[in-house]
Amino acid sequence: MTTFDQLGLEPGLLQSISDLGFVNPTPIQEKTIPHLLANECDLLGLAQTGTGKTAAFGLPLLSKTAFNKPYIQGLVICPTRELCLQITEDLKKFAKYKGKLRILSVYGGASISQQIRELRKGVHIVVATAGRMIDIIERNEIRLDQVHTVVLDEADEMLNMGFKEDIEHILSFTPEEKNTWLFSATMPNEIRTIANNFMDEPFEVTVGQANAGNQNIDHQFYVSKSRDRYATLKRLVDVHPDIYGIIFTRTKAEAQEIAEHLIKDGYNADSLHGDLSQQQRDKVMGRFRERNVQILVATDVAARGIDVNDITHVINFSLPDDNEAYTHRSGRTARAGKQGTCMSIIHVKELYRITELERKLKITFIKHNIPTGIEVCEAQLLKIVHQVHAVKVDEDIIKRYMTKAMEELGSFTKEELIAKLISAEFNRFLEYYKNAPDLNIPDNRRERAGVRNMVQSDTEHTKMHINIGAEHGMTPAMLLDVIDSMANVFKRRVGKIYVKPTYTYFHLETKEIERVIGALNGKRINNRIISVSIADGGDSYAGNGDNTQHERRGYRKDNNSNRERSRGDGYKSDNGSSYGSNSYVKNTAVSAERKSGGYFDQNKSRSSFKDKLVKPNDKKDYSKPIGSGFEKNIDTKSKKTLSETTHNTKGKKKKEDFDINAMFDDLKW
Repeated sequence: MTTFDQLGLEPGLLQSISDLGFVNPTPIQEKTIPHLLANECDLLGLAQTGTGKTAAFGLPLLSKTAFNKPYIQGLVICPTRELCLQITEDLKKFAKYKGKLRILSVYGGASISQQIRELRKGVHIVVATAGRMIDIIERNEIRLDQVHTVVLDEADEMLNMGFKEDIEHILSFTPEEKNTWLFSATMPNEIRTIANNFMDEPFEVTVGQANAGNQNIDHQFYVSKSRDRYATLKRLVDVHPDIYGIIFTRTKAEAQEIAEHLIKDGYNADSLHGDLSQQQRDKVMGRFRERNVQILVATDVAARGIDVNDITHVINFSLPDDNEAYTHRSGRTARAGKQGTCMSIIHVKELYRITELERKLKITFIKHNIPTGIEVCEAQLLKIVHQVHAVKVDEDIIKRYMTKAMEELGSFTKEELIAKLISAEFNRFLEYYKNAPDLNIPDNRRERAGVRNMVQSDTEHTKMHINIGAEHGMTPAMLLDVIDSMANVFKRRVGKIYVKPTYTYFHLETKEIERVIGALNGKRINNRIISVSIADGGDSYAGNGDNTQHERRGYRKDNNSNRERSRGDGYKSDNGSSYGSNSYVKNTAVSAERKSGGYFDQNKSRSSFKDKLVKPNDKKDYSKPIGSGFEKNIDTKSKKTLSETTHNTKGKKKKEDFDINAMFDDLKW
């Protein structure tokens, strides 16, 4: 087995590694460190979270950095504050015997003035988040013209968070002749784009399969009713008394709410999300690392930098929207070659997502029943018994109290004494779960039908990519209207939609791919030329059209959700903004034009209300967009009233005046 001594590292770095207790490198370290030490080159590294990527780039970076040169020689860019601090801490540990090497972390949420003062003192390596780095660059307080190595860590997550333009802006201030090392847990198409634009024939290192999950993780899922989701969460925690884990939620409000409920119910829990100040986040993370907090409830972004050893469980209170996020969530456990468990609480309508994750990430899920009250009590009882077994008795100290204890307890038999000692710790669980109902959904016809549709549907879908995202005004409803009007493809042919800041993924029936690509590519939306392509890993699969369609049709508010139903097919978010086809149709002049007949094909009637909007004698060809439709620039923020619409009826022009909002009210949306 290879050791660090065989990788060619300098003695000072070897000594610091030995002090940390490391002997054998991980696969990603074994493949990258010798090559980076021996060559001046670009590198593209793909490995799962928890495989030691920080040491893989950190040790060569430190080896190439000279402490007697008082300027910035290395730059590490990462997505979150927590990861920025974690990398800085690790690099400082590795550089313990490296002389007066100065490493500075630069991130938002902390005093920028203090960070600028530290930069002026002279720094050799800067670890930064993209946003704060740009702030300092714009103040002309940093020089990057002598940087010899740039590291992009967790590059896929930075792209998901919309930092592509920020990264390109930062790299424009670095020399053309430099080493660029890019590390990622997944490899979407955008990573390849960055590699092609900013790297010169990079040396590629892949540990495991591309876009695959960690094989040391036991993936489990539990099917629960929406109203029982929190009760299911409590049972999963209770049935694992020694859990040291992270619970992931979709929103900041949901993370805070669940943490407060757990604390109120007597659990040792805390929350981590973007609404906390940096000081609060540092305090929470410090308590979690020291195990003063047993359960951390976090959002995806906030937990992105969590690198804590021996996390036993990850629990998805709800599944993430995309596969890459699941990889990053589950990667918080089973780090450094250890075993871990990732449990997901899902609704029966989300069963198709389990199959999708299995196929895309090449992992296997096992369905488990939600623990019953009896099973929870048995687990808690065994914990108490094991604690009694493990207690060490100090004879010298306890001897002075034994006489008094025997006087009080001597009348009890052994069985009575054991029962009372256990009950003293155990009564809370016995009382709570005494009449606990079974939370498992019966294996009835509906569930069997859901599974059958999930695996046997004859409709194939393929994951597609379009270069329009939320920053360009894209919404799920807008995408449906674009595909419907420009490609003449039914909305129901589109499945799950994931709107990212700068791009969008959507599932499309495979047979419609050629039509959609041919109709949309080269057209414009908001002055942006459309580019549609099959997404990375977008292989065809059997999917349930009804299930995917349902995902877009809104959410019903219950005790476990922060989203509430709005008019039409959308939902209202926490900040009060509405998403969905209703808000898009009402607030877009083009959609108003379309609903009044601009995109309607009489031979392919798609909804009952459209029949009312087209006159029976109207002979106009509506199969193509009218003059100022999607082929031209779309103003997605327009709230104009369509006051005049001209139709050709029997060769005569007819002028109609109406208000589009009043029209929808009349149609009883």
